[in-house]
Amino acid sequence: MFGLVPLWWLAGAFYLIWPLFGAVLLALLIVRGRVPLPPATGIWLLFLALVLLSATQLPSPVSLLPFGLRLGDYVTALVVGVYVYVYARERADPAAALVPICAFWIGLVALGWLGVLAPRFELTTPMEMLLPGGVAGHPYMQDLVHVTATEYSELALNPIYRPAAPFPYTNNYGSAYAMMLPCVVAYTMLRRRGILRWALLVSLPLSLAPAFLTLNRVMFASLGVGLAVLGVRAALRGNVRVGASVVGVLVIGGLTTLLIPVADLINSRVESSDTNSDRFSLYAEVIRRIADSPWLGYGAPVTVDTVTAEVPVGTQGQLWTVLFSHGVPALLCFLAWFVIVTLKIARARSAPGQWLAVVPVICLVQIPFYGMADPTITIAYFGVAVAMALVEREAGPRGARPAHPVRSPKAAAV
Repeated sequence: MFGLVPLWWLAGAFYLIWPLFGAVLLALLIVRGRVPLPPATGIWLLFLALVLLSATQLPSPVSLLPFGLRLGDYVTALVVGVYVYVYARERADPAAALVPICAFWIGLVALGWLGVLAPRFELTTPMEMLLPGGVAGHPYMQDLVHVTATEYSELALNPIYRPAAPFPYTNNYGSAYAMMLPCVVAYTMLRRRGILRWALLVSLPLSLAPAFLTLNRVMFASLGVGLAVLGVRAALRGNVRVGASVVGVLVIGGLTTLLIPVADLINSRVESSDTNSDRFSLYAEVIRRIADSPWLGYGAPVTVDTVTAEVPVGTQGQLWTVLFSHGVPALLCFLAWFVIVTLKIARARSAPGQWLAVVPVICLVQIPFYGMADPTITIAYFGVAVAMALVEREAGPRGARPAHPVRSPKAAAV
C-alpha cells in the first residue's frame, strides 16, 4: 500500500486503489477480532456517519463516485490508524510500525525529483484507458488518473513547475511532505542502524529541493509551527536530543535557501496569479451558502458562476470541504478529533514520540488551506497512531500491553 506508491501512480490507480487496500486491512482486523481502538475513535465514527448522511444532499448521481472516493479515504484513514496502532502496541520494536511510511517517503522524494528533472512528464495511464469515457472525462477523475510530474500553468509564457507527483496537486505534495517528515526523523531516532535508516538520512537533504520548489507557503508555515512547538516542548522538558534535532533540521533548511531563492520564487508566483483573491472569494461563498444547509451541507463541492476561481466552491482547504460538503456538525467532529489527539500525544516523553506528537499540530495549521480528502489523511492517522502507542508504552504498567503475549516454552507446554 505504501511501499509501491510510485507503481500505483504510474498505473493511474493511486487514489482509486487506496480504499481497496483499506478494505483488505479492515478484513484482517475483523478476522483477528477483539481489536483495541485508539483514543478518539468514537468522534471519527460520528464524523463518518454525518458524511454518509450528507450523501442525501448530492445534486446528481454523477457526484456519487467522487463522494464515494472521499468517504473511502476517510474510512481508510481510520482503518490504517487502528491497524498501525495495534501493530505498534504489540511489537517490542515500535520502529517497525514506521517502515511503510518511510517507504512512502522515499517514493515521494524520488517522484519529487522526477518533477525537478522532467517537469513536463505526463502519462496516459492504464487506468485512464480502462475507465469508461464519461468517468475518465470527469474533471476530478481526470486529475486522479492522468498523471503529471508537476503542476503548472500551460498558458504561462514562463511557467513555474511545482513538483506534485504522486498527487495531482502540488499542495498535496507539500502537505504529505510536512506530515511525513516527523515520522522519518522519529524512525532514524528509534533505529540506530540498518540500510533503511541510512537511506532516510541521505534522502532528508535530497528531499529539500523538490519540497522547496513546490513553493507551498502553508507547507513552510505548518512545518515552522510544528518545529516551534517541538522546540518549546524540548526546552521545557530539558530534552537536549530533541532540541539538537530541531536545530539540525533548521540549519539544513537554511542552507538550502542559499541555493534555492524560495522567497523570490514565491513572491513571483503570488504577483503573477490571483490565488489569494480566488481563495477568499471561495471561502466567502461557502459561508454564504452554508447558511441554507448548515446541518448536512451539500454532499460535495459544486461549481457556481458567482466566483472568479476555476475550482468548485468547497475546495481549497479541508475545513471548507467538510463544512460545505457535510455541514457544521461534521466539521466540529473533524476538528475535535485533531484537537483531542494533539492533547493526548503531547504527553510523549521520548525524542521519537515528541517528533511524532507534532503531526496533528502540522495538520491543524494546514486544514484551513489544504485539502485532505485523499491519501494524505491516512498519513496523518498513521503518524498519530504510532505516537499514541509510544505514549501508552511510556506510561508504564497502565500503558499498552500486547494482546497476544509471547509465552515461555514451559507455559506453552502447560
